[in-house]
Amino acid sequence: KAECPVGVDVGRFKSEFLADYWQRHGTPLDARALGHVRSLLRFGSAAPSLFNAVARSKAGRWIAETAIGIDRRRSMPALAPRTFEHAARQRAASATAAPSAVLFGDTFTNYCHPDIGLAALDVMAAAGVHANVVSHACCGRPLISKGLLDEARLLAEANTRALFDAAASGQPIVFLEPSCLSAVQEDAPALLRGDLQRAARTVANACLSFEAFIERGYQTKTIDLRLAAGPRTIVLHGHCHQKAAGLLAPVQALLSRIPDATVVDLDAGCCGMAGSFGYDRAHYEVSKAIGERRLLPAARALGPGDILVAPGTSCREQVAHFTGVQAVHPAVLLRSLSASARANTSRS
Repeated sequence: KAECPVGVDVGRFKSEFLADYWQRHGTPLDARALGHVRSLLRFGSAAPSLFNAVARSKAGRWIAETAIGIDRRRSMPALAPRTFEHAARQRAASATAAPSAVLFGDTFTNYCHPDIGLAALDVMAAAGVHANVVSHACCGRPLISKGLLDEARLLAEANTRALFDAAASGQPIVFLEPSCLSAVQEDAPALLRGDLQRAARTVANACLSFEAFIERGYQTKTIDLRLAAGPRTIVLHGHCHQKAAGLLAPVQALLSRIPDATVVDLDAGCCGMAGSFGYDRAHYEVSKAIGERRLLPAARALGPGDILVAPGTSCREQVAHFTGVQAVHPAVLLRSLSASARANTSRS
């Protein structure tokens, strides 16, 4: 996608084709289930331990493979004991400063990896930024990828209404997950019309990645986030949406601010997971083969003290599944190297 401008629209063409095909032939269960993954995780979050046990049991994997095509060799991300939204609300209750930014709590951060969201809040607070976490809908990316565009349009409308006031007042809307950023910034305005489309463009113009937000603060000298020395080698695997949109440079620049660190852009192409693609039993071997081209061998070859950084959830899951290596989000790494950010954690 990054090499061919025409490729930027390929995903949209696929979604529109699927939408037309489902309308004429009916939508299969697997497309509906994976498109509504946020609803599935919300349901499971009522009893996360039970949900995790069932999902990872032999019977649960067999049911998932038989019903919706998720390969039984895959492990679904585990639900956390409490959601990011719940933890963020607890923090907000004791906050005294007015919010100056919005942090978008994406589905997997909210239900599976709340520590990433909390790390981002800690880093932003250490940088002098009080971030608010507003109630919003799923970004719509899973529905868009499955061709469920009418439902994605409803989510785009809901998110536009939820985020417009912050965007119109000049607050940046910060994203941890590159695919969610792409959905709200690029797809939402394309799905809407009239006044809602204009409002969606206002929201889109306020959106940026966590890494770009922090790096911009460094460049404009509006933040003072002091980092200690950390890993000597940071291997960076960029998400496909970041690379397609030319958004990897701020990640590299930000990580390069870590004292004594060498940042290596792996430039490995797609990780092979590609959202829900790699979970499909029909794509399992292809997904693995894509990862084995460069990313997975590089993860296995990490030296003592080296670290693999991957902003994308699906990329981190792919690496963990095939190598056992735990890639980290940039926010988690930055918090570990900032004494102020760690202090924010201890006080919460």
